[in-house]
Amino acid sequence: MSQQKKPQQPGKVSFVFGKRNYQLFLLSIAVVLLGFILMIGTEDIYSFTKITLAPFTVVLGFALGVVAILIKPKTPRNS
Repeated sequence: MSQQKKPQQPGKVSFVFGKRNYQLFLLSIAVVLLGFILMIGTEDIYSFTKITLAPFTVVLGFALGVVAILIKPKTPRNS
């Protein structure tokens, strides 16, 4: 005979990541956007901001995104 699956009870929704992970991920998106905003413009394309600071900011944002994914969420202690 086939096995019947029990329907899941509606209730507490469990997210994959914790609150801290989502906050870090949103911060990383903001840092990447800031880096791209620093790159905008046609005047003085060889400035320090567009050549050095903006790419560094974008890479820093991507690195923060990786950290946000890899960091272990905190679990509350029930003892």
